[in-house]
Amino acid sequence: MPTWTVHGNGRTVEPGQVVKPDERLNWPATIAIGAQHVIAMFGATFLVPILTGFPVSTTLLFSGVGTILFLLVTRNRLPSYLGSSFAFIAPVTAATASAGMGSALAGIVAVGVLLAAVGFIVQFAGLGWVEKLMPPVVAGAIVALIGFNLAPVAWGSFQQAPVTATVTLVSVVLFSVLFRGFLGRISIFLGVIVGYVFALFREEVDFTAVNQLIAEGRWIGLPTFHLPDFVSPGTWGVIAMFLPVVLVLIAENVGHVRGVATMTDAAVNKQTGRALIADGAATALAGSFGGSGTTTYGENIGVMAATRVYSTAAYWVAGIFAVLLSLSPVVGEIFNSIPAGVLGGVTTALYGLIGIIGIKIWVDNRVDFSRPVNQYTGAVALVIAIAGFTMQWGDFQLGAIVIGSAAALIIYHLGNAIARWRKTGADDGGALPAVGQLGGGPEESPVR
Repeated sequence: MPTWTVHGNGRTVEPGQVVKPDERLNWPATIAIGAQHVIAMFGATFLVPILTGFPVSTTLLFSGVGTILFLLVTRNRLPSYLGSSFAFIAPVTAATASAGMGSALAGIVAVGVLLAAVGFIVQFAGLGWVEKLMPPVVAGAIVALIGFNLAPVAWGSFQQAPVTATVTLVSVVLFSVLFRGFLGRISIFLGVIVGYVFALFREEVDFTAVNQLIAEGRWIGLPTFHLPDFVSPGTWGVIAMFLPVVLVLIAENVGHVRGVATMTDAAVNKQTGRALIADGAATALAGSFGGSGTTTYGENIGVMAATRVYSTAAYWVAGIFAVLLSLSPVVGEIFNSIPAGVLGGVTTALYGLIGIIGIKIWVDNRVDFSRPVNQYTGAVALVIAIAGFTMQWGDFQLGAIVIGSAAALIIYHLGNAIARWRKTGADDGGALPAVGQLGGGPEESPVR
């Protein structure tokens, strides 16, 4: 059974401090923050199965089970929620249309197995090749583009009910600066409550599905399960469409680990291999029974950044909540009734926080943006992500996260090779030297 030491007095987090993964606040606060993590992941986790036609309750069940599995595999040292990955939307949609849900699930299982295999390599070969493959400028770009790529998703929800979305967003920001201690840490949760109540008064909440389930007495029930199909002739051609998704999941997992390490302890980076193994196992498990593929959730990084609570205890709470919610169709529909305006307001803040964490990786590692290679690595990747670039060949499509990640890797490594061969000085020269005890002021900075 995992154990945690109580942080400080168990109620407050002092300025400049964070609650580390092996610490926790008192249980009421921990449960409330765990509930906030459920709220944070809910909209995005439900959206993927809605778009792909997968059972929503099944996806929720395996996101909770996958989160608990992740905590076990990473030995309770890496806080993360495993929610539905947007990277699966395009291949699942294409595979379901051409070969059926069973073949799409086979593709999800294949991605999970391959991701776990990469994780074993990282675990036994070390992080050296990962760090060379994704140095700070690349890692920061990938973390940032994951957040900024979701901006159109936030805007799509926001514009459906801009007044409600604005009230929700203002509430989140206001609660974060108005209150101190516990209330300030759950500003996102409070913002959702305010937005939901406001939406009720504006008659934007639809209870039709909830009322129907209550009338039928369906308070408790198992989700719908489906099995993957590995024997149909078209399945193996479909699986090929899923393989590029592995690149996205590697980028998201490595970026997640780096983000948490930046905010807590550099030793967290040692969990990278286990994180990949755990996400691969959770994805394969979900695909084996009809759930969506999983990934470490950036939305919950935003919650951790806002609350400064990185305790894995909160994620045990979130995982258990998700499993319990998946077993109640009524409760699931109540959460699903959160209107688009509320989700738009909350995700506007959360997705932006993900992008800021990527930029913080650049700042903390003193990336030298006077070097053209570093400039274009970040610039091109972010524009691709924000604009939502896509590349398509028939039914096969690559999304902006894949293209942006690939662009960052290619520009950095190929650009460095050419610049060093030509000795132009455009290559990455390493971290900028610190100036003064605290970085110095403008009058102390050397002329560059």
